[in-house]
Amino acid sequence: MLDASRAWFRGTESKFDAHGLLAARPWAALVCALMVSAAPVRAQTTEEMGQFLDSTQRWLQEAAEAAQVSTPQVLRMEVQVGQLNPRLKLAPCARVEPYIPPGTRLWGRARLGLRCMDGVSKWNVFLPVTIKAYGPAWVVRNAVTPGAVLTTQDVAEGEVDWAEDPAAVLVDPSQWVGQVAAKPMSAGQALRASSVKPAQAFAVGALVRVVAQGKGFSIATEAQALTSGVVGQLARVRLENGRIAAGTVLDNKTVKIEI
Repeated sequence: MLDASRAWFRGTESKFDAHGLLAARPWAALVCALMVSAAPVRAQTTEEMGQFLDSTQRWLQEAAEAAQVSTPQVLRMEVQVGQLNPRLKLAPCARVEPYIPPGTRLWGRARLGLRCMDGVSKWNVFLPVTIKAYGPAWVVRNAVTPGAVLTTQDVAEGEVDWAEDPAAVLVDPSQWVGQVAAKPMSAGQALRASSVKPAQAFAVGALVRVVAQGKGFSIATEAQALTSGVVGQLARVRLENGRIAAGTVLDNKTVKIEI
């Protein structure tokens, strides 16, 4: 059983992204600990099952705290194990095996499978679990409205549950300074990838200054924006001679065309 769990994790080591989320390898220790320790549990009564669930939470908590070596940030882990459906009538079982259901991600709300491996009637149930991962983040000081440009004065350092939302936490100020709020945010809310978007420099139809530089020369002329402009991104413009060109938006009035 232990060998099988290791093999499963070898195939999933690259499943998680690099935006502060846990890699699969640390969780191997967590699940292996569960499988080794849970083997002798005898879930014959509601009281015994309750004791098994308490042990499961302790194993998860200890393993999660020990699984920080591969994370980009040191996160404070908290594990919450839910309750089985009280209407379930489980037959006596000499050995209960926990397992990770296919496609399950142990981050935020998840579930743990429990199956009877040695009993008169084999059963399979799912136990809800919540994995919280507290770490540093930038949180807004006051309520923010959509479209507001974010500055360092708008935020403070705080600690949040990274696993509470699927969007990555923005830990580098360069990821959000000068960006605009993409949605309403309340005081204390963390800045995540879904919270911000690039600021619009100009709208469609605006008159902009187009600059072009080449070896030994530079040209500047006016043009009309055919697309909205976002600093650092491409925008299409119509030049005075009618030609359509694309260039990089430098600021709220300037587009640079490469020649």
